[in-house]
Amino acid sequence: MDLRPDPNAPLPGLPTPWAATDMPSRRDGPPFHMTEMIEAEPALAGRILERLADDPSTERLAAAIRATAKSGKPILTVGCGTSEHGAQAVAEILRRALAAADFLSAPGAAGGPIPIQAFEASLVPGLGGPGSLLIAVSHEGASWATNRAMEAARAGGATIALITAAAASPGARLADLVIDTTEIDQSWCHTVGYVSPIVAAVALAAAIEGSAASPRLVDDARSILGAGLAQTAADSTDAMARRLASQQGIVVIGSGADRIAARELVLKIEEGVHLPASMRDVETLLHGHLAGMDGRTGVVAILLDGQELRARATRVRQALAAVAELGAPAGAILATEASALIPDALTPAGRVEVAPAGETRLGTAEVALLGSAIPLQLLTERMARARGVDPDPIRRDDEAYLRAANAADPEA
Repeated sequence: MDLRPDPNAPLPGLPTPWAATDMPSRRDGPPFHMTEMIEAEPALAGRILERLADDPSTERLAAAIRATAKSGKPILTVGCGTSEHGAQAVAEILRRALAAADFLSAPGAAGGPIPIQAFEASLVPGLGGPGSLLIAVSHEGASWATNRAMEAARAGGATIALITAAAASPGARLADLVIDTTEIDQSWCHTVGYVSPIVAAVALAAAIEGSAASPRLVDDARSILGAGLAQTAADSTDAMARRLASQQGIVVIGSGADRIAARELVLKIEEGVHLPASMRDVETLLHGHLAGMDGRTGVVAILLDGQELRARATRVRQALAAVAELGAPAGAILATEASALIPDALTPAGRVEVAPAGETRLGTAEVALLGSAIPLQLLTERMARARGVDPDPIRRDDEAYLRAANAADPEA
């Protein structure tokens, strides 16, 4: 009998009154909690979009984003860990949506949302200033630095919004507007925690452009996440994971919106696989960092952003040619169109192709970020399998790493 949960069933939320999650239960092998969360994401995305289409908070925040952009006041996004990458994704999706709707071409309009790391934001006196908008991302609503940034922005006269799965959390109590994604990640190696704010940003982008998340948009989001999930059965993901898991360190490269996915893959590899990893912009890699790489370094290139795709693909191809000269085995997560532009010989560790979305209402950033989400998560999960690691507790089942986390807890 298959005892795995139904991937189409809603995930639980946090209890009322609010309490943070406990460490996930230990599993000696797959399916991990992380495995089940990845499998749940296409249906989860549909539920979030459907809920937010009917939630008045979506239009209220979209209106605040439009008004702030028109006024030329700052729009800032903040978060920590996976939620920091979620906040970066929110900024990228909203920036392109505002540009497409001509809200950034008005006289005095700012250049769109700007992501800032939450702790750094909390140190800025009068963060944002009167008339500004701060959008925080916090899956459980309790990240110390994120809440500090919200407090700093409120003191500066900003409107505060929070994208969270915990509407009764400490963070939610600091916000003027809450976008509630409701369902909580059951693994501490967050995957649902990454996808949820991206999907919320898709709903906000639709509202900015004057429409709610339509059934077509819901289907598009589920479809592109489902295309990534189809790689579960593909040998390419397993083969690439096994090859990269044997390396001493991993470098992940990306350009455009793919830089966000690259940062998230680095975090997933370090917390879920326990292997050192670093992110480099494609161009940055070629300005000194090659000196620290050799055959012990694995490389992953991510290329799904369709904006200026050929220019990005050319530079990715040159970067992969450079690391090939060093004997560093490279793999890639690529859109099908991008894959045709990168010779197979430059990805000896393998590649995962994500099918194009076809005719879609999703923007290029949305397609890239949703399209890469599950492949990067599956690659991590398969690398964890290859190394015999349970990714769920992010190593806090090891007493030394639990002590390390506690030593850095500012509220301990």
